[in-house]
Order: sequence, then C-alpha cells, then structure tokens
Amino acid sequence: MFLRYLFIPELPSLGAMRRTIIIYGLSMAALLGMLKYFEYRYFVRDMPIEFYVGAVAIMFTAIGIWAGLRLTRPTIKIIDNSIPFEADDRAIQKLSLSKREYEVLELIAAGHSNQEIADKLFISMSTVKTHVSNVLAKLDANRRTEAIARAKKMRIIP
Repeated sequence: MFLRYLFIPELPSLGAMRRTIIIYGLSMAALLGMLKYFEYRYFVRDMPIEFYVGAVAIMFTAIGIWAGLRLTRPTIKIIDNSIPFEADDRAIQKLSLSKREYEVLELIAAGHSNQEIADKLFISMSTVKTHVSNVLAKLDANRRTEAIARAKKMRIIP
C-alpha cells in the first residue's frame, strides 16, 4: 500500500478563524497591559530604558511567531494510492478522444516534450503536434497545464 502525503494550505474554518482572532485579540490586550505596567515601572522606579525596549521586543516577537505559526499551518491530506485509478470512460467518449490522443494526453501529464512523445509512440513530430492541438481543442484549453488540470478534474487522467 502506497500512501502519499500532500501539504495543502487551506483556509481554516469559520469557527477556528474566529477562535484565532479572539485569542490574538486577548493576547494583544495582555501585551498592552504589560506595556503599561512596564511604562509605570519605568517612570516610578527609574528602570533602565534598555530593559523596557528589550521586554517590548521579546513580547512582540513571541506574539508574531505564535500568530505566524498558527495562521500558516498546512493541512495534511492522505491520499491512498492502493486503489488503482480508473479513467472515466464516459467522459473520454463525451470528448471523443481517440486512443492515440489519450496516450498523448497521458504523456503530456507525465511532463514529456513533443520530441519525447514522438520517440515513445514512434510517430513524427508533426503528428504529435496535431494530437496535442486536438487534445487542447477537445478539452477547451489554451495551454498544456490547463488541459491537464481539466482532464484531472474530469477524472480522465490520474
């Protein structure tokens, strides 16, 4: 069984976002309270300015690191590759992709150039270009990447 881990950044749910905002606001209020306390101590006890500036810097750094880690945490999705991919034959028939165009689409998705596709399928470069332009037209795409994305969305290629 092969498992693949994808790190996909997702927006947090509304409840998690609301909770993060409330925690961030409360921590900022606590930080402001500590600043006022240090300001009071500075004026009353003649504390050195370096201590005051250092405390402020440490507090803001800690809050910034916490907020950055909290808001940019990636979501881990596990994709089980033990189930073999099955192409949607109805979608292929609906697009009227020929068998050769489907092979060309698979090789495009694998990242092969026109020359590499021609070498693998034992056809000429002009034939590959014709198949690629037919695939792009049938998928209503302007670029190879757009065609791959549409084919994956239609479950034509894995």
